[in-house]
Amino acid sequence: MSTSSLLRILVLSAAALSPLAHAITPAEQLSGYAAQAGAPAQPARGQQLFTVRHGKAWSCASCHAAVPTVEGKHASTGKVIAPLAPAFNAKGFGDAAKTEKWFRRNCNDVMGRECSAAEKADVLAWLLTLQR
Repeated sequence: MSTSSLLRILVLSAAALSPLAHAITPAEQLSGYAAQAGAPAQPARGQQLFTVRHGKAWSCASCHAAVPTVEGKHASTGKVIAPLAPAFNAKGFGDAAKTEKWFRRNCNDVMGRECSAAEKADVLAWLLTLQR
């Protein structure tokens, strides 16, 4: 077996064993992020992370609304964004790969870097507190 084939098998195996690889609900994803962080999520810290600017032009709330239970609007394109809170948008956190994609993209826009597992857990924990 070639080294590249072995490396590919190891990478795919690690991905399959990742706590987020099979998460299909927001609660499962939260559990995975908290496990990666090695600490329980803190919803209050997630709300602060979501609403405060972090040295860049936007906060998460700039596009998703301060309380993301309603539609938001992208700050530069004006495109309508579905509510972010899972209780108000059943599709929002149903796919772990999409969740990771959007965290990566949005954290970079807001903070100029990727979010840590703890930050993702905190934001998702806060979003889960928002109920109808």
